[in-house]
Parts: sequence; structure tokens; C-alpha cells
Amino acid sequence: MTDASPLFEPFKVRGLELANRIVMAPMTRAHSPGGFPNDENVAYYRRRAAAHVGLILSEGTITRRKGGSDDPNVPLFWGETALAGWKRVIDAVHAAGGKMGPQLWHQGMSRKPNHGHFPDAPSDGPSGLTLRGKKVADEPSEAEVLDMAQAYADGARDAKELGFDCVELHGAHAYLIDEFFWEVTNQRTDRFGGSIERRAEFAAEALRRCRAAVGNMPIIIRISQWKSVDYAAKVAKNPDELARWVRVLRDAGADMIHCSQRRILEPEFPDVDGPKGLNLAGWTKKLSGLPTISVGSVGLSSEFTGAFRGEGSKAGKLDEIAERLDRGEFDLVAVGRALLQDPEWALKVQEGRLDELRDYDASALSKYY
Repeated sequence: MTDASPLFEPFKVRGLELANRIVMAPMTRAHSPGGFPNDENVAYYRRRAAAHVGLILSEGTITRRKGGSDDPNVPLFWGETALAGWKRVIDAVHAAGGKMGPQLWHQGMSRKPNHGHFPDAPSDGPSGLTLRGKKVADEPSEAEVLDMAQAYADGARDAKELGFDCVELHGAHAYLIDEFFWEVTNQRTDRFGGSIERRAEFAAEALRRCRAAVGNMPIIIRISQWKSVDYAAKVAKNPDELARWVRVLRDAGADMIHCSQRRILEPEFPDVDGPKGLNLAGWTKKLSGLPTISVGSVGLSSEFTGAFRGEGSKAGKLDEIAERLDRGEFDLVAVGRALLQDPEWALKVQEGRLDELRDYDASALSKYY
């Protein structure tokens, strides 16, 4: 019998009170034609809010930098039409009893050039390098870098004005903020490049500007070691480097760090604390003192890519996840594809109806949106 009760304890961060510890992970769907949230988006988020998800983090939403995305169906988080759509979303989520924050996203050099809402706009990156380290553009000036940081703050300000409960900056998976973290893509020699602390300075700049824009609203930043082009990549190769990295984020104003890994139960530094050691969220919490969200194939039978190999989902390893949560290794658990497939995943787990959980099936997702 799976004891999932620790997942349903309340949680509070900077005045934001959550009914439970389950977070809807940000999942890009590209279902907003022209970049504008529509009736389908409203219903999609309302459905999860009504089914006891403690905190919803939106799919990645694009900052006002015009080279931020390569898909015109990914939602924007700027401009009158897009923001009006997001106002409808957050009002519907609140009416269903939910809490929600937008994830502010910029694809950086991960963007496919000459695609997206503004195909002619150049892509942004720290050093004009691709994810493979190839030089394809000039390094942006410090003024340009500061405008990239301000774009996140502008989105955070709009989120607060629309009535969202928190905001998350996407600093993972080889997107713009993460490209500053990563040595492969950041070869700058100014204050935004060099040591791990200096490579974290762009995120810190964005966080400080967001804090100035939102006041007391909680700010989350998502990080990862792995990259879309290199699952074995490490920004921090040991606990000392991780401490130096995440303390910059803490000191810049982050309230919580969302730690993305491919498998939630995988130890981050097994050479230090063994095969059952702390995961990335556990180490980050220990070293920063901040609460953390842990994510990585929750509810899937293996890592997230297994779903595309025909592997099922169900509740896989919830006992151990709940046990680690209960002992304080991390504070919240984000659920991605399992919740995408089954809007009532949280409610079914809470009520012990694990046999009713739907297997993840990418081909059948549309009828559950």
C-alpha cells in the first residue's frame, strides 16, 4: 500500500500557502496559436487546479525578447492580447481553488534560427555560441545582457499585476539562463563569465530585477545539471561547486529552487553519500538553505524518455518519494507527463485510487487536455 500522505501536507513559502506538496511541472505544448492563450488553455489549467494540484507552474512563456522562441504556438507573456489571455487563465485557476505561477522562458541559443513568432529576430546567448560550442554570432554587449535580464523582470511584474501567486524563471535545460551557467556556452570574460559564481551572475541580475518588480511575491528559479544536448553535463561537479552556484541564487532573491533531473531518485553525488544519497534537490536544499522542488519522471515507470519507448506510468516509486519528502530532503514534488496524461492524478493519489491512474500515452494526450 503506497503511503502518499506526505504529499498532501500543506506548505508555505514567503506568504504563499499551498494545500499540498504537488506541483504541476511546466510542460511546453505549443497550443497557443500566435502566442495567445485561448479557451483550451483556460480549461487545461482549470482542470488540474480543480483536481487538487497544490501549485501549477505554467508551460514555458516567452519573455519580450523577440528571439526567445522558435515556435509561434508557444504562449507569449507580454503584449496586450497575450496578457489578456493569461488573465483569463489565472482567474479560472483561482475560481477552481488553485494557485499558479507562470514560468518565464527564453530558449536562448537552443532556438532554431529563423523560426518562431519573429523569425527575423536574432537568437540571444551569452557568447554567440551554439550548444555545441560553435561560434555563430557576436558576443552581446553588457547593455544587451542587462536587457535580457530585464525582460524576465518585466514578465514578473506583469504576472503580479495579473494576480498570479508566484513566478518561476526557467534556468535549466540549456535555455538562456542555463547557457550563462554552462561553460560550454558561456565564454565571457566580463562579470557574467569565468568562475561558477560569475556565470551565475546573469541569473542573479534577473532575480534582483524580478524582486524589485514583484516585492513580496515568491520567486522560483529552475535549474538542471543535464542539458538537452548532453544528459551527462555538470555545471557543478561536486558539492562545493554546487554550493557556490546556488548560494548566488539565494543571495539574489530566489525563494525556492526547482531542481530538474532525469530521475528523481538518482543521487547527485554518489561518490560522496552513496547510491541512496541526496538527489539534486536534496543537495541544493542542504547547501543553500532554501526550500526546493524535486522533479524527474515522477509517476513514470522509468525516466521521462521511457514514455516514448512505450513504457507505462502509473504511480511508480511514490513510497520512496513520499518518504524522502517526509524526512525533509526536498519540499515539493513536481509531476510532469503523468499529470499531463491524467488531470486527476493528484486527486487519485490522494484518495488511494492508484489502479485508476492512466498510463502515459503521447498519442492519446489530446483528449485529456
